[in-house]
Amino acid sequence: LKQDEVFIFVCLCLVPIVVFSSTFTSKNPINLPSDATPVLDVAGKELDSRLSYRIISTFWGALGGDVYLGKSPNSDAPCANGIFRYNSDVGPSGTPVRFIGSSSHFGQGIFENELLNIQFAISTSKLCVSYTIWKVGDYDASLGTMLLETGGTIGQADSSWFKIVKSSQFGYNLLYCPVTSTMSCPFSSDDQFCLKVGVVHQNGKRRLALVKDNPLDVSFKQVQ
Repeated sequence: LKQDEVFIFVCLCLVPIVVFSSTFTSKNPINLPSDATPVLDVAGKELDSRLSYRIISTFWGALGGDVYLGKSPNSDAPCANGIFRYNSDVGPSGTPVRFIGSSSHFGQGIFENELLNIQFAISTSKLCVSYTIWKVGDYDASLGTMLLETGGTIGQADSSWFKIVKSSQFGYNLLYCPVTSTMSCPFSSDDQFCLKVGVVHQNGKRRLALVKDNPLDVSFKQVQ
């Protein structure tokens, strides 16, 4: 990345955000917009925060590949903490995830432009529970970007906020949104403070990371 692009990445991570609380009162309501659009899976069904899904590519062959949890190179984390994408849609299935919306007290749906957390839906030891929750890690100078990893928290003021936005007739993009103007309104079409999630190559693997161009185009397939 150029120096000014690096500056943008670093600054976004330093801007404070407001803590999201799971307990609400009439003084801090979260309003579900009347035009809120549900995110749909590949079968055309609305995503449900109680269910698990695989994040799959909208493309096939070498351009395809599911998202999965794997061990980060040179990491000293006690658990697998890297978020990768397989090099092809021929092979293993991805690691299931759950989407946890910031307006979940309105129901179980997941909506476009809603701030949310993403968690790998797997059985794990108590030690590794936090290593199932997505977040954006520190800047990686060798790759010139910030890599996605696990170790995040749910509903807290840290680097674990994402959005799902429509990218095409069939697919969606994931955005990383470290800043929002007010947590009393977690829906917004203004993504000026969001960064796109794409793929970089790390040690022969496709690693999810923040990108300037070519965001990852994905769909969601329910785990049966």
